[in-house]
This record gives sequence, C-alpha cells and structure tokens, in this order.
Amino acid sequence: MRLLLATLLFQSACLAGACQLRIAPEEWPPYFYNNKSGVGGVDYELLRAIVEQAGCTLQVEKELPPARRNALFLQGKLDVQTAASPTDERRGFARFSLPYRQETVGLFTVPEKLDKLRTVGSFQDIAARNASLLAPRLGFYGEDYERALPQLNAEGRRSTFGTFDQGVKMLEAGRGDIIMGDALALRHSARLHNVKIVALAYVPYRAPVHLMLNAASTTQAQLARINHAITQLEQNGALPAIRARHGIN
Repeated sequence: MRLLLATLLFQSACLAGACQLRIAPEEWPPYFYNNKSGVGGVDYELLRAIVEQAGCTLQVEKELPPARRNALFLQGKLDVQTAASPTDERRGFARFSLPYRQETVGLFTVPEKLDKLRTVGSFQDIAARNASLLAPRLGFYGEDYERALPQLNAEGRRSTFGTFDQGVKMLEAGRGDIIMGDALALRHSARLHNVKIVALAYVPYRAPVHLMLNAASTTQAQLARINHAITQLEQNGALPAIRARHGIN
C-alpha cells in the first residue's frame, strides 16, 4: 500500500509538468564553486543529478552573500537551497526533501599538537587541557558544543572565523590549538593553503542534510518528484558514486 501510494504521488507530480528551480550558490568549495571551468562542486553535482532525474531544470543565478540569498529565498525569488537542516521555523516557509548526503563536523589540529590533544572527547576536555578552539562564527555544531559555549567564552578559549580559509590561517599562526568545522571543507582549505592538519577521533556532530524548496514558489508535487529522484538515484548507485568520488557519505 505504501509503495502504491508513493507511485501514485509521483505520477501526480509528473502531470504537473516540468519544473525550473532557481538557485544562487554560495562560494563554498568543495561543495559549490564557480571558476573558469564553470560551476562545480559535490553539492552542485548531487543537486544537478537529482534535478535532472526529477525531470526539472536548474537555473544557476549569480553568487550572492548569505543574507541577500536568504532574503530573496523568503521573497520567493529563489527556489532551492542545498545542505539544509529542517527546523520548525524553516518549515513555515520551506519544504524539505529526503536527505541526500551526511554533514560531518570535525575537530582538527596541527601534527605537532596531536599528542597533547589526541584523546579529546568533548569540548569540556579542551578547557581541561588548557587548549583553545577556533570555531565558525555561525552555525549549529551539536549539543555538546552548545553546552560548552558559556565556559569556553568565559575562559577566553574560543575564537571565531568567517571563512575556512581564514580559520586555517589562524590555526597555522597559532591563534588556536583546535579548529572545528565541516570536515570536507576544512580539509580542502588546508590543502589549498598547504597547511598540514590532522583529525581528532572525537566527531562532535554528524547529521543528514536536505534540499530546501521554497514553499511559495514550488509545489508539493515538485517535492514528490525530487524525493522520487533521490530514492531512484540512491538505489541505482548514482548518488553514492558522486559522494564517494569526493570522499563523503
């Protein structure tokens, strides 16, 4: 019965005709980037595969700062965003697809400090070892981090950065002992700047991410198309192959 219902929903979606989804990407290598070769990145590849499988088209607008991009999304002038986490607030203006990859937040240090920090198992451990943390200025990085924030801030053990490139340079300059952030993006920035980093065993946050569709400019039928496409591409191995090529799950 559940399979029949899903099939009927997908067939209903197809009757709605083709859809066009507008996105304004953020420069966030290796997930999204725009260079002389054009638009690329793992999220772009995953999104393009899903959209094409769904029988839709993807319209890539010019890159926008996060605040401007979010404002246009709320105004219904953009249709989709990637790497989104469902929240009660967002459900008021957006629809969320099935997950299409995992987000992993990691902790890293430089090789010469690894022996001291190797067995860190929580953010409280960082303070206990008289160490300091470099963290992204914005974002959610797990409950353990949220609980430890007051202590880290009160003891002056936390500094923030706006971009991963900035954070990696701060780590190299000794402005922090540990850096936290999206594991793939941090490794990419470290390679780009020739900074050697090593991962700690403790992973503070791992969660699935979703496509976020604008509730004002898309339909439930289009979401059904997207979800059906994700299911098909997971089953035939297309999405796992893209993720594996970029070293993520």
